[in-house]
Amino acid sequence: MTVLENVPLAPYTTLGVGGPARWLVEAASEDDLLTAVRFARAQGVPFFILGGGSNLLVSDSGFPGVVIHVAATGSVWTEESNGFASIVSNAGANWDSVVQLAVEKNCAGIECLAGIPGSVGGTPVQNIGAYGQEVAETIVRVRAYDLTDSAFVELDREACGFGYRRSIFNSTAQGRYIVTAVSYRLRVGGAPTLKYADLGRYFAERLAAGETPTLSEVYDAVRAIRAAKGMLAENSRSAGSFFKNPIVPAAIVSRLAVIAGCRVDEVPQFPPGSWVAPADELVKLSAAWLIELAGFHKGFALGRAGLSTRHVLAIVNRGGATASEILALRDAILDRVHARTAIRLEQEPVTLGFPSTNPRH
Repeated sequence: MTVLENVPLAPYTTLGVGGPARWLVEAASEDDLLTAVRFARAQGVPFFILGGGSNLLVSDSGFPGVVIHVAATGSVWTEESNGFASIVSNAGANWDSVVQLAVEKNCAGIECLAGIPGSVGGTPVQNIGAYGQEVAETIVRVRAYDLTDSAFVELDREACGFGYRRSIFNSTAQGRYIVTAVSYRLRVGGAPTLKYADLGRYFAERLAAGETPTLSEVYDAVRAIRAAKGMLAENSRSAGSFFKNPIVPAAIVSRLAVIAGCRVDEVPQFPPGSWVAPADELVKLSAAWLIELAGFHKGFALGRAGLSTRHVLAIVNRGGATASEILALRDAILDRVHARTAIRLEQEPVTLGFPSTNPRH
């Protein structure tokens, strides 16, 4: 196992921002992972697990510990006898390659999650979701190293405590587990999920004619829609959606309609998801709509940081941006959205090297 010193982290992130790591280790196996953890503890410094770097903002000063880059890739597809199939992927595998494998095998369940940048290890942590699907709907098992008990464990779906962009890995047990592999259960020959409005519009003519698009066609459609919004990693230097869609009491919608000068049914709103009981009378709002309501527009720039020219949810590095510039734009958006709507948005990307960061030991 090679230990590198003073390695710039910006190239390891899709945002392209951040200073150096004191040490960086490429962990291509679980044995490498354990060795890297022991190395960090021997040095008496914290460590951070790095996957695809798609949901990460690194400070300009970098990280004074050990960054462990999970590099174990590969996925195994197995057909079961009851109409289902499983895909078991190592944490370092590219997520979109897993979605591709699923649709190639005609397996439904994650086709709407196409084009999301990052690696497999991050999928259960954030419970990634898009276009009417969440990855938690297909996860059956997460293999992880338990830093508290110093042992590898297998956690089932219930043990992962999934919620909207939430799991035990980024909440109640944050810093305890290192994900090394994820098992997904998919339906062979299942119908694609088409409940999201963008997909309904994309396939409107075919659906009206009684035709159902294939899983592969839905995969291509999602990537096309994401590309049009600038939400593919290859479109720009960004961390994807920088803000979560807020879940709020349904009564707030009428107040927002007054602020926006529109009808209540013109305020973009969605069901809060399976993690929220219907009796709670909550709705999920569009963070992008709230940002635009606060006066920001596509292409808005603040120094070398800006908003995507295709979608206001994505903060982009316009070229040579620093983490401080990214945060200045983030704070401006947070403050103006709250001032206009009394709603506080929550950012999605994880931060590293900032005073508020809680690294592992």
